[in-house]
Amino acid sequence: MMVKTGNFFFRYRNALFPLVFTLLFFEGTWPLFDNHLVEMWEIVIGTIIALSGQALRALTIGLAYIKRGGKKKKVYAETLVQDGIFAHCRNPLYLGNLLILLGVGIAGNSLLFIVFGIPLLLFAYLSIICAEEIYLEKKFGQEFEDYCKRVNRIIPNFSGIGNTIKSMEFKWNRLIVKEYATPFVWITGLVFLIMKNTYLDYGYDASKYTLWPLAILSMINTCAFFVAWYLKKNKFLRAK
Repeated sequence: MMVKTGNFFFRYRNALFPLVFTLLFFEGTWPLFDNHLVEMWEIVIGTIIALSGQALRALTIGLAYIKRGGKKKKVYAETLVQDGIFAHCRNPLYLGNLLILLGVGIAGNSLLFIVFGIPLLLFAYLSIICAEEIYLEKKFGQEFEDYCKRVNRIIPNFSGIGNTIKSMEFKWNRLIVKEYATPFVWITGLVFLIMKNTYLDYGYDASKYTLWPLAILSMINTCAFFVAWYLKKNKFLRAK
């Protein structure tokens, strides 16, 4: 049952996750907290959590990238990647995604997203992981079983991670080419939510010194996205 569910979520994950993301924009009707001081701390804590998820994704991709796109919308893997961050966690990219979404949900003060969106995404990811593990076990056999015994599925084991980072070359080109869209999407969404909430709570005159820096941050984020897109499209940067 979980395998079939995982294959379904894997096939339609690109549509599911943006759909769940829209729950963030119902914050005004069902806020997580209705206290200005608490909301301020939500933004700080949520942003830190989201940044930690992005850092995990960046470190994973920069050291040893694994293709998660599948083949013909089905689970597929050419090799069993076991180095880099995959030596400390079997699914660091999925964990990074969950941390980003959890952080944005907290910072966006969305009760709907935290109560319904995060559990749904967690269930979807666990289902996908289950389907992937069945596939990998069939394809790689004992090698995958030994890997599972050494490395946790979700919770990272940070023992020796410093040596892992020092022993490998960080691929900045690959990071930019493969990852430039992810921070653009969640930072844009988060900045928009903070600007919206700030404006509705305090009005323009009282919050303009907050709104303008956020607007500038959004423009910088957008410029960075299009620069990376241009470099990738014109093959100035290549993933290696």
